[in-house]
Amino acid sequence: MSYKTILVHIDPGKRCAARLEVAIGLAIQYDAHLVALYALAPFVLPGYLMAQVGGEIIQAQQKAAALEMARAEADFTRLTSTAGLRNVEWRTAHDDPAGAVTLHARYADLIVIGQGDAEDNIDIPADFAARVVLAAGRPVLILPNVGSFPRIGKRILVAWNASREATRAVIDAIPLLQRADKVKIMAVGPGYGEHGKIPGADIGLYLARHGVRVDVALDPGAEIDVGNELLSRAADLSADLIVMGGYGHSRLKEWVLGGATRTILESMTVPVLMSH
Repeated sequence: MSYKTILVHIDPGKRCAARLEVAIGLAIQYDAHLVALYALAPFVLPGYLMAQVGGEIIQAQQKAAALEMARAEADFTRLTSTAGLRNVEWRTAHDDPAGAVTLHARYADLIVIGQGDAEDNIDIPADFAARVVLAAGRPVLILPNVGSFPRIGKRILVAWNASREATRAVIDAIPLLQRADKVKIMAVGPGYGEHGKIPGADIGLYLARHGVRVDVALDPGAEIDVGNELLSRAADLSADLIVMGGYGHSRLKEWVLGGATRTILESMTVPVLMSH
């Protein structure tokens, strides 16, 4: 098992260069085909403005968008060429960014996106990362909006609760786990009936059969919520990646996130690989 097609989301945000750097590094590491997707939502004016200024503003916006896309493509070509990558592809979509990434994710092994930054003045919805995680059907590597990440996956913290989502995340992360120097499986507040006789032991043995060097720990997680407990333990371990299931469901066309998923997406301090 390996990542042979990696999809990276491109946007005009200030963190896009760091995201692309990580995606390029992963493509080199796994000898993967790297696909960059620049998705831009169609520009829509309110009806009252359309009647007054209409076509002029739309044409100006379309021209600015085309220039930005061309600049981003030139940066992608330059950076991948400098890195020696040849199996690369540039795609654009005039569509809702989350919907476009979700569609293109169907044909990739790993998706690389950003956490999102409210200070970025770009047309990316606040729930972008959550929507991609819950709808893509693929593992999603989310990078925080601060920090640099020259290497990802040397020290990995795995959040384990024996759920379907956590199982998907662990299986999807095996290529990274196999290359890690240290993997810590943490069962936070485990329900013993759900985990077998010893919480975390079964998944630890499963991963060991895949050649993963793994250590299992239990955490009662009684003092703080699970999301903050994971972030605290990641800091204690100097982890450079958290692997966890992304829990949520659709209610009246809105995604409702689980508590730990919401906390991590809002407050992550290290990259997170999530699967739903």
